[in-house]
Amino acid sequence: MQLHFSENITSAVAGTPEQALNKADFGETFKWGVSTAAHQIEGAHTTDGKGPSIWDTFSGIKGKIQSGHHANHSCDFYNRYGEDICLMDQMNIPNFRFSLAWPRIFPQGFGQVNQLGIDYYNRLIDGCLERNIEPWVTLYHWDLPQELERRGGWTNRDMVAWFQEYAHLCAQKFGDRVKYWMVLNEPMVFVGAGYFLGVHAPGRRGIKSFLAATHHAALCQAEGGRILKADLPHAEIGTTFSCSHLEPYRPQLIRDHGATRRVDAILNRLFLEPALGLGYPVADVRPLRRIEEFMQSNDEALLPFAFDFIGVQNYTREMVKYALFTPFIQAALVPPKKRGVASTVMNWEVYPPAIYHILHKFNSYPQIKKLIVTENGAAFPDQVINGQVNDTQRLHYIQEYLKQVLKAKQEGVKVDGYFVWSFTDNFEWAEGYHPRFGLVYVDYETQQRIVKASGKWYTEFLNPTACGTFPKNKGKAGFTL
Repeated sequence: MQLHFSENITSAVAGTPEQALNKADFGETFKWGVSTAAHQIEGAHTTDGKGPSIWDTFSGIKGKIQSGHHANHSCDFYNRYGEDICLMDQMNIPNFRFSLAWPRIFPQGFGQVNQLGIDYYNRLIDGCLERNIEPWVTLYHWDLPQELERRGGWTNRDMVAWFQEYAHLCAQKFGDRVKYWMVLNEPMVFVGAGYFLGVHAPGRRGIKSFLAATHHAALCQAEGGRILKADLPHAEIGTTFSCSHLEPYRPQLIRDHGATRRVDAILNRLFLEPALGLGYPVADVRPLRRIEEFMQSNDEALLPFAFDFIGVQNYTREMVKYALFTPFIQAALVPPKKRGVASTVMNWEVYPPAIYHILHKFNSYPQIKKLIVTENGAAFPDQVINGQVNDTQRLHYIQEYLKQVLKAKQEGVKVDGYFVWSFTDNFEWAEGYHPRFGLVYVDYETQQRIVKASGKWYTEFLNPTACGTFPKNKGKAGFTL
């Protein structure tokens, strides 16, 4: 028996802003999809030969993850991928961005290959293609094999060789069916939070660790691109960056403008500009000059790679003020609550023009061929009431940000895709399971999926002439409207 997805979607999201978006306005080649990451959804943390990752280890340290949460089971996507792909198909989603778990393929990070891990990703890729869903694969989304961290992780120059082996194998095993690849996910986040602030795995702190990790990640970013392009010349190769639109908190103060430039150099340009052949932005942040300590003679020539597309991942705007006692950058971010503006569960300001400004900023680099919004979305408090999740705030957020993407595109910005973060709720790193970003609600106790109002809207937006159907909920696990 099928539960038909035929109830009036407009009424299902009654009270939300009037839909003023038309998919056709974005053009026929525009890519629509959803994004996820292996560690955040797969679970099965020791199943079928998977080795431990730095996030498995970090999550086991008391006080590192909110409420003591961990991703040992998460959304159980490893076992339920078939059902989730089926749901994705029924939601008219044509492109699915996911990552490969490095320790599921190389349990020790290099050397012996785990064939069961290869088999799993082959099944996942084949399952997508059987339903005409295009797989977009990210090589590295933060789950470094723990054995590599024991050897120094991203602070060890050997990371380049380890990453080369990993990239070659992935191209060899999956490249016959995967056309779209991303090398790294948000390198500034995983080196900044993981090797400078210590709030993400592996929990290291200090400028020396940060600079070493930064340089080696930047080398891997370009080297991964070269390997994928050499092995898969017809594939489209990209990489993704977290980026925030920045403004001086007190525009009348010159010092706040200077602080904003320094924050921009770190948050938005630190990995982008080396990839474009412009080098590190050392002129704006003097302590970055110490990165030369980790550079070898030919490294400057190894940093650039001509990516086919750049993944832009924007959620918010940040207001920056001068802060004398903040080390290295003498700048601080002014939180939304202090400014009295609307924010999400992540304490990120809801400011739709942010994505418009960021797209224009990236588009201003002539070296960039194409932009894809590979992540955008929001976490708000979700409640299940009578089996429904009426997430009007998220729905409004997505609609308003999409209007800004369309505005940028109509002004000539080379943006040709938009992926919602995320398909389902998931393990949100140090915040655990409290923030929910999904178009689909996950009951982590029962693994039941409930398509939220935002997911229903996205379904109809992507194909207003098609009516999705969902399998009837069976017992504790399954799908519901």
